[in-house]
Amino acid sequence: MADRPKRILLIVGGGIAAYKSCELVRLIRKGGGEVTCVLTEGGAKFVTPMTLAALSEKPVHTTLWDLKNEAEMGHIQLSREADLVVVCPATADLLAKMAAGVADDLATTLLLATDKPVLAVPAMNVRMWQHAATRRNVARLRGDGVTVMEPDEGPMACGEFGPGRLPEPEVVHAAIMRFVSADPLEGQPDFADDRHRGLHGRHVLVTAGPTHEPIDPVRYIANRSSGKQGFAIAAAAAEAGARVTLVAGPVHLDTPPGVDRVDVESAREMLAAVEAALPADVAIMVAAVADWRAADAAGQKIKKDGSGTVPPLALAENPDILATLARSKQRPALLVGFAAETENVIDHATAKRARKGADWIVANDVSGDVMGGDANSVHIVTASGSESWPAMAKHKVARALVDRIAKDIAK
Repeated sequence: MADRPKRILLIVGGGIAAYKSCELVRLIRKGGGEVTCVLTEGGAKFVTPMTLAALSEKPVHTTLWDLKNEAEMGHIQLSREADLVVVCPATADLLAKMAAGVADDLATTLLLATDKPVLAVPAMNVRMWQHAATRRNVARLRGDGVTVMEPDEGPMACGEFGPGRLPEPEVVHAAIMRFVSADPLEGQPDFADDRHRGLHGRHVLVTAGPTHEPIDPVRYIANRSSGKQGFAIAAAAAEAGARVTLVAGPVHLDTPPGVDRVDVESAREMLAAVEAALPADVAIMVAAVADWRAADAAGQKIKKDGSGTVPPLALAENPDILATLARSKQRPALLVGFAAETENVIDHATAKRARKGADWIVANDVSGDVMGGDANSVHIVTASGSESWPAMAKHKVARALVDRIAKDIAK
């Protein structure tokens, strides 16, 4: 039986940033989640209940004093049906009330009554964010177990510049997805302050999937890569605060939230897209690029002639994207390659690292069902040696790799 959709209770605070809550609702729904919206009095000055109801396809709650809702549901039940409570935008006033335990409207009453995790996404003027009272309230909320994201830095509606902008909806959605997909045995992920995760402000370039090299208009040379590991790495890098460019071969996967995707077919197209995406701080070359292509792809479908003779297929070598990037004048500070091997995994990966000029090689044994599967067991080969990681789900491999990358480039 499939897992039920994740349920998000979204509390929309006041401020001009409230309009971004509409896009957040759309992203949650697109990702398969359910959203119930609670609109504060301040939020209703910028977003209407009808808009949120149309996007969420659920009634929008605005007041404690709705006798019909109290009779049928009650604010206590509403506060506990969700898997996660999200406050977005969280104004300075709302954060202060949360920290003090005030319950003077529906939103604050739900927050005080809930027994579910709470994620607050602040948005306010830079001076308000930096005020000692707000910093004290944020510290208290985090001490109480509330996850408070760091706001973005940039120009504000009031004309000032600095930290206080609401993160883009894609970034907030990525944080929500990390929360609701976390392993209960590992506890909730620690992403309250992406600014200090090491990839904030960095540009990370990722390649993923196979390439298709045409033989004729209906046939091509390819491999079994699903793209899942590369897409998971792109998602993890975006969650860690990076600007991510994902160059993807032909795969049927959704674009991770907050990721800029470039679709390509062949190895030569992938190389061109990689070079166009430079400069980058980190490049992670996960794609399983075809080593060869047809030297002269036919313009029409090659037909059998009935003689039983197999037509010759002359091959040409494809460009080596990893080695080309290693020699580039715009070489990233950290260049990570992948090696899919079926035997002598570490030995082959060690030789590949030296031959290609990469900083790291992430190697795995693909003799089983790794290609197309959901789990992976990798070995990290660097100049100082190698280390082997236990088998993990691909999204966990991605997060562990991104955490290691963040620590390395912060040195």
